[in-house]
Amino acid sequence: MQPKIPKEVTNVGEALTKAGYQAYLVGGCVRDVLLGRNPKDWDIATDALPEEIQNIFPENVYENNFGTVGVKTESEDPRLKIIEITTFRIESDYSDKRHPDAVRFAKTVEEDLSRRDFSVNAMAVDLKPSSRGGSSFGGKTLNLKTDVVDPYKGQDDLENGIIRTVGDPRKRFEEDALRLMRAVRFAVELGGFSAESKHSGGPAAMRSRALGWEIEPVTLRAIKEHAGLLEMISKERIRDELIKIIMTSRAAEGIILLEDAGLLAHIIPELREGVGCGQNKHHIYTVFDHNVRALNYTVEKNYSLEVRLAALLHDVGKPRTKRGEGPDSTFYNHEGVGARMTAKIMDRLRFPKEIAERVIHLVRYHLFYYNVGEVTEAGVRRFIQRVGEEYIDDLFKVREADRIGSGVPKAVPYKLRHLRFMMEKVKRDPIHPKMLKIKGDTVMELLHIPPGPKVGQLLSVLLEEVLDDPILNTEEYLHARVKELALHSEQELKALAERAKEKKEEFESGVEENIKKKYHVQ
Repeated sequence: MQPKIPKEVTNVGEALTKAGYQAYLVGGCVRDVLLGRNPKDWDIATDALPEEIQNIFPENVYENNFGTVGVKTESEDPRLKIIEITTFRIESDYSDKRHPDAVRFAKTVEEDLSRRDFSVNAMAVDLKPSSRGGSSFGGKTLNLKTDVVDPYKGQDDLENGIIRTVGDPRKRFEEDALRLMRAVRFAVELGGFSAESKHSGGPAAMRSRALGWEIEPVTLRAIKEHAGLLEMISKERIRDELIKIIMTSRAAEGIILLEDAGLLAHIIPELREGVGCGQNKHHIYTVFDHNVRALNYTVEKNYSLEVRLAALLHDVGKPRTKRGEGPDSTFYNHEGVGARMTAKIMDRLRFPKEIAERVIHLVRYHLFYYNVGEVTEAGVRRFIQRVGEEYIDDLFKVREADRIGSGVPKAVPYKLRHLRFMMEKVKRDPIHPKMLKIKGDTVMELLHIPPGPKVGQLLSVLLEEVLDDPILNTEEYLHARVKELALHSEQELKALAERAKEKKEEFESGVEENIKKKYHVQ
C-alpha cells in the first residue's frame, strides 16, 4: 500500500486551485511516494506569486529570496507543521557553484522542473481535484498517465534504478557542485529495502531495491570530470552530505563510489592512502578495503554515526606507519597516528566538537590487547580509567568491526566476552579520582595547605594505590595515607606522582612481548 497524501497537503492544494492557481507536489516527495516510501517532507509548487500565497494563507512564514512561503498547519506531525509552497521559478548562473545569481518566476511546472538536479527528483503530481480512475492515492485518485508530470522520464529511472541528471550533467554540476555528492548519496540511499517499500505495490516496486542503484554513465563521467568543483563547496555542506551517505544502509558502497567517482580525494584524501596498501599475515584485505568492510559491519548492526566513522577511520594511520612489505610488514603506533589524522579530518569537515572527540578517542584506543589469564582486575580497572567508561561500549563495537573487516568469522570471540565479564565485575571499583573516598578539599583541610599542584599529586598517588587494591578506598585509610605522603619532600612527592601517572597499564606492559610478536614490532 502506497503512502497517502496527508490531508494537510491536499487541503493546501485545494485552497490554491479553488483560488484559480495551479498546485503540484514536486521534488523528493513525489519520488518517495512513487517508491512506496513515506516522504520526509512535502513540497508544493504553484504559479501563484509569494504575496498571493500569503493572501490565501495568512498564517505563514516568508523569509527568503526564492519565492518559498511556509504555510502553517495545525498538524501534530512535525513534517507537516509547515508546508512549503514555492512559486514556479527558473534559475540562472551559479558563480559560487551553490546559489543562483538570478531567479525569475515561471509560468509552468515544466519550466520549474527543468532546473532540478536529477530525473527522479524532477516529477510533479497535479493536486487539483480529480475523479478520474486510477490507483488509490490517499484522499484522491492518481492516474500515472495524466496526473504525474514527468518530462525527463523520472519514472523510468525509478523503475530501473538509475541516477541521471536533468539535461546536460555538466551544467547541473556547475550550477551546484554539491550535486556531485548528492548523485552518490541518492544511488546508495534509494537502493536497499525500507520498511515502507519492501512490500509495497507502487510503480517502482517492480524491481528489487536490494539490487541497488547506479549512476548513469554520462552522468558518472561528468562527475569524474568535475570532481574538483567540490573544493568550492563549504566544508559544512560536504560534511552534511557525507553524514547522509554514512547513515544509509549502503554506506560502504557509498564510500567506494565516492572513490571511483574521484570525489573521495576532495573529501577524505587520507582514506585514499589505504588504496592498494597491503597488510601483513593477519589481514587478507588492503587497508582501504579493510576500513570499508569495517564500516559495513557497523551499518549492518545499525550502530551510531560516531561508531561508523570510527570504524571507517580506525586504520587510517596504517599507510603512514607501514614498515616493510609482505606478511611480516608492521604498522607500529598506527592507532596514535590515525587519531591525529582523524582529528585533522574532523576539524577540516567542521564536525561538532562532541562528535569529533568521540571518533578521535575511539580511533586512538581501538587497538587494545587482552588475553585471559594475563591481565588482572587491576589491569582492567586501569584500562577503563585510560579509555573512559563512557567509551567502552562503542570501543567494543569498533573492535568487532575491525575483526569482521579483517575477514575473521567471529565478531566477539571468547577473549572479548571474558573482558566484558571482567569489566562488569570491577565496574563498581574506583577508576578515577572522583570515586575516591577523599576529595581535594579534604586533602587541603587535613594538611592545612592551599590549592595547588600538590593536591593533584597526592590524589594521583592515592588513586594508583586504590586501582591496585580497591579495598583501600576508605576514608580511614586515605586520610591516614595522605598524612604519610605529606611527610615526603616536594621532590619525592612529585616523583611518586609521576610514577603513578606514567605507570604502564597491564594491557600493555604485562604482555608486551606477546604484542610485539602479534604485530611484528621490533
